[in-house]
Amino acid sequence: MAKGTAKKRLPAWKVSDDFWQRVEPLIPERRREPSKKYVRAAGGGRKPKEARLVFEAIVYVLRTGCQWKALPAERFGSASAIHKRFLEWQKSGVFEALWKAGLAEYDDFEGIAWRWQSIDGAMMKAPLAQESVGPNPTDRGKKWEQAPPAGGRSWRPAVDHRDRGPST
Repeated sequence: MAKGTAKKRLPAWKVSDDFWQRVEPLIPERRREPSKKYVRAAGGGRKPKEARLVFEAIVYVLRTGCQWKALPAERFGSASAIHKRFLEWQKSGVFEALWKAGLAEYDDFEGIAWRWQSIDGAMMKAPLAQESVGPNPTDRGKKWEQAPPAGGRSWRPAVDHRDRGPST
């Protein structure tokens, strides 16, 4: 490649124009729900954030692993607004459609050996785990697991109570 034609590498959380062109058709158009009662008239209030900025913020959370509230406000604005749109998009199936489109594209490009795919998992405790491992080491020293004292009886004070009346 010539010196001037090299592509500039974007940060991992930035969305390239090519990628956005593939994602944009999957994003649902925002509409007012007719069944919901609104306080403000249509068009009132703050304008919604651009879909690309919201998507970039979601990618930022996924790539960095930060919490929603840790999103840089100077770059993306309100974290709660971003999270609200994320939930809307999740409910409308945007991310599932994106995943399916990515799988189909990869299958066309590289090919997925579907015959060899399998899933394995267990959603219960192993039945013999306790016998093979033994007691939990963090439970050592708890009252119910202590051995009885050497005398054969549990510890009790010599006197049931102490008379705290006036001394004579």
